[in-house]
Amino acid sequence: MLHRRSNIFLSLAILLLMGMAEAANLYQENSYQALTSDHKAHRRGDLITVLVYETSSATSAANTRASRNAGVGVDIDTVTKARAAGVNVKNQLDGSGSTQRQGSVLAQITVSVKEINSSGDLIIAGEQFLEVNNERQQIKVEGRVRPQDISDTNTVLSTRIADAKISYLGDGDIANKQRPGWWQRCLTWFGL
Repeated sequence: MLHRRSNIFLSLAILLLMGMAEAANLYQENSYQALTSDHKAHRRGDLITVLVYETSSATSAANTRASRNAGVGVDIDTVTKARAAGVNVKNQLDGSGSTQRQGSVLAQITVSVKEINSSGDLIIAGEQFLEVNNERQQIKVEGRVRPQDISDTNTVLSTRIADAKISYLGDGDIANKQRPGWWQRCLTWFGL
């Protein structure tokens, strides 16, 4: 019976000591995400996929027409038979011009959240390099995204990015062939 009492006492002492020990809290408010929630980017370092659907079109036209007529003349009396003298100046300008430019980019790029600003918007940035047959392409995206614009699949349209900077650059054999030669650039520079 004494042995049994000492076991009970020892068990109570262990339980009491365990209760005094500090337990670590598994819940952390700043990184908690429920198992049933969508996995959207919401903190620094998270990834988000940007769907780049950009098209642009601009047209500009101008027409100019100006004219000026000036004349100087002297009237001579026919009785005295003096000769008539006169100057007539005519200046006319007709000009027109037009410009048309179109462009479109269709791409997907995964970028990372660089920071979160004071209003809760995500500052994103990232770039992607692709090389196919000696043609190098670079897509770069930067901007600010509101958390509510991120879809359930953790994607955002490029049209929903504020202060967006999107660049698409290409370099390689085809890009080099499209550039004029150095001698053509020199002639153009001299206005020939």
